[in-house]
Amino acid sequence: MNGFVAFIEEKLMPVANKVGMQRHMVAIRKGIIATLPLTIVGSFFTILLNFPIESVAALIEPYREVLDIPFRYTVGLLALYATFGIASSLAKSYQLDSLTAGILATMSFLVTAAPPIRIFDSVEGIIDSGRYINVANLGSGSLFGAIVTAILSVEIYRFFIVKNITIKMPDGVPPEVTNSFMALIPGGAILVLFWVIRHIIGFDINAFLSNMLMPLKDILAGNSLFGGLLTVFLICFFWVLGIHGPAIMGPVIRPFWDISIAENMDAFQLSGNAHDLPNIFTEQFLQWFVWIGGAGTTLALVVLFVFSKSKYLKQLGRLSLLPGLFNINEPVIFGAPIVMNPILGIPFLVAPLITTTISYFATTTGIVPMMAARLGFAIPAPIAAWMSTNWSIAAGVLVIVNFLITLAIYYPFFKVFEKQQIERELAEETTEA
Repeated sequence: MNGFVAFIEEKLMPVANKVGMQRHMVAIRKGIIATLPLTIVGSFFTILLNFPIESVAALIEPYREVLDIPFRYTVGLLALYATFGIASSLAKSYQLDSLTAGILATMSFLVTAAPPIRIFDSVEGIIDSGRYINVANLGSGSLFGAIVTAILSVEIYRFFIVKNITIKMPDGVPPEVTNSFMALIPGGAILVLFWVIRHIIGFDINAFLSNMLMPLKDILAGNSLFGGLLTVFLICFFWVLGIHGPAIMGPVIRPFWDISIAENMDAFQLSGNAHDLPNIFTEQFLQWFVWIGGAGTTLALVVLFVFSKSKYLKQLGRLSLLPGLFNINEPVIFGAPIVMNPILGIPFLVAPLITTTISYFATTTGIVPMMAARLGFAIPAPIAAWMSTNWSIAAGVLVIVNFLITLAIYYPFFKVFEKQQIERELAEETTEA
């Protein structure tokens, strides 16, 4: 075991950390996470529009079109916002003007994803003549195009800045003016490049990437039990190695997650039926049904610690309980520790795989609905599951069932670990005496 741990520390962890901290990966992660407040706000409007009390729903009905607008300008424009966030983050890592980079990338994305549609003749009461863009092209379905466009735009912008192919301004000119003129040549080059690719050559970057990557999305964040279990295992496995699991998996899986929950929210807006949505394995499915107390379903372990005979574990449990109720589990992961600890690492890996499987079959058999909203992560799981599944009581009950199952899985490993800890504490007391 010591040899295996040494191999992980010396060979695997440096590679995993390098991948997780790679400049472009970090920019993608930060840019997409920056859209989280918008999608959460949009989710609350989705919940409001599908309120389960008939009298309240009747009051809302005349205002549905108006109340739908916040959703369309938050979740409905997810890729547009992500483009700016990713480009700004990447430019900042290069010490470039992040505001300029974000604007140039947003322009590039609009050129490629949202060609204007011209209406020559007005149709009274329906549409006026003019130019329009289809905002549906700026939503989650174009997220991969947004990522590629943002990265390419910043790299082109950086090339021109590094090679000094810019318009130079005299000393004393305000920095914001200097930055604007410096961006003229790279901005023109970026615009022409993406315009030629999309409108002269006719190559649709978003459609190409969607067609190429959607099969992978269907595995990792669609309805594949294997894909869901693989995602859960890898996130927990990295945590056991002492690496932030979502930080490593985030750049790979988060775009798929965001697309999946956005598709579910769109479908729910149209049908109001949370049992008939496109995707089971959204991030919210894992968040509320599996990560009860955080990755590894550690709230169960924290509760066991609270009642431990070990002084240290009892104190750690008490300190970790409140954060755990709100799905923050770093105190117990690094305090127990679970990291590089085979005794606690085994249930940390096994318990989520079992609860994922149970939750999957509970969903496919119609016992619980699918996730139709995106809420903040720091909400107790039963409440969040109830709200996210169109107020399904069964979803809240499933969270409690999963918690009890996890408690049973952790218990024997906890007892072994507790015994070791008590022996260690007794040995320390004897030494001090």
